[in-house]
Amino acid sequence: MEYQSLHALPWLHGTFWVAVALIIFAVLFGPKIVRPVLAMLDARTQSVRAALDEAARLKAEAEAMLAAATERAERATRDAAEILRNAHDEAAQLAAEMTREAEATAARRERLAMERIAAAEKTALAEVRAAAVDTAVTASAMLLRETVGAKADSALLDQAIAAAPAALRRATYPQR
Repeated sequence: MEYQSLHALPWLHGTFWVAVALIIFAVLFGPKIVRPVLAMLDARTQSVRAALDEAARLKAEAEAMLAAATERAERATRDAAEILRNAHDEAAQLAAEMTREAEATAARRERLAMERIAAAEKTALAEVRAAAVDTAVTASAMLLRETVGAKADSALLDQAIAAAPAALRRATYPQR
């Protein structure tokens, strides 16, 4: 069995008329269908283009913000380094000043201690001298009581009275 449409006239078959109807439909309704589809595709193209433009604008804005943030971060890092340097310098100056003050305080305390020691030495020396004088006077009095009698006592008294004017002259007019 062979296919009949290959041997007969084409308009006698239904396929021919379906093809003709399809061509007529495409000619009559094709522009009315194609225009809205093209308009829809154009709108879609415009929205995609607008989205790309917005994305490009946002990208440029983000890059500008990143550059500004990077600059601020670098500036903050420099400021922090400068603050640290200043703090180290100030700490060194403060330490040097505290050292000078401590040395001055130590020197003052040492001087005061030396003055107190010198005063204590003077006081002790005066006390020792006073004690030595007291002891010498007591010993002299005891020795005189034991060795000198009334006769020797009056002779010593006469001798002291006779020597008093010469001792006064020596005390008043010391020899040069």
